[in-house]
Amino acid sequence: MKEELYTIPVNDAFQTECECPICAMKDVLEQNAVEYTMGPSYMEDDVRMETDRLGFCQKHMRQVAGQNNKLGLALVVKTHMDKVIKDVEKLSKKREKPKGILKKAPHDPVLEYLRNLESSCFVCNRIENSFGRYIATIFYLWKNDDNFRKTYENCKGFCNEHYRILIEEAPKQLSGNNIEEFLKITDRVYLSNMDRVREDVEWFINKFDYRYYDEPWKNAKDSLPRALTKLNGIVEKEE
Repeated sequence: MKEELYTIPVNDAFQTECECPICAMKDVLEQNAVEYTMGPSYMEDDVRMETDRLGFCQKHMRQVAGQNNKLGLALVVKTHMDKVIKDVEKLSKKREKPKGILKKAPHDPVLEYLRNLESSCFVCNRIENSFGRYIATIFYLWKNDDNFRKTYENCKGFCNEHYRILIEEAPKQLSGNNIEEFLKITDRVYLSNMDRVREDVEWFINKFDYRYYDEPWKNAKDSLPRALTKLNGIVEKEE
């Protein structure tokens, strides 16, 4: 099958040595989104309108701040603060006044606004918009590309979250025997590779026992970071 622009990131991710190719794919999306935020785009009105409205989660604010663009960061932060101040001033005037002793607190639009702000992030939004398309592309390649099927079957498995997403999306993306075959292979790929890493962690533990001191490390030296990828999607950056 001829490789298209939208299939390249998915094929590249599944050819990495990461313990979860979907984590690798999402990691690239995250890097691109952070770099985009502090690239020339921060001067564009439509982008600034979104960063002002959504703000950033703590994780991505740290990453944006680490992009070595202090002027860009200052401009983005300043206009976001302008909007927050304006919004809170407006909403605070609509706050219901408490009347006596109430069992239920009166509606406070400021609290609602702040809760929504805490759960929104410009970078997260950019990642999720592309991530959904990439997941759909996995299923498209599965249905149409025999080479991708082989790559999928021989990858190093998935983290818990992305394994869940794959089996959750399968009935939406596939039909008939395709679903059954996909789930069977995905279960096998997940379980066999989870067991492989578990055995590496077990051998890592054994190496702290004097009885195994002279035994080779095998594949255990980096087993802990690989196990963290499997369990929590934590992918360590290469130095």
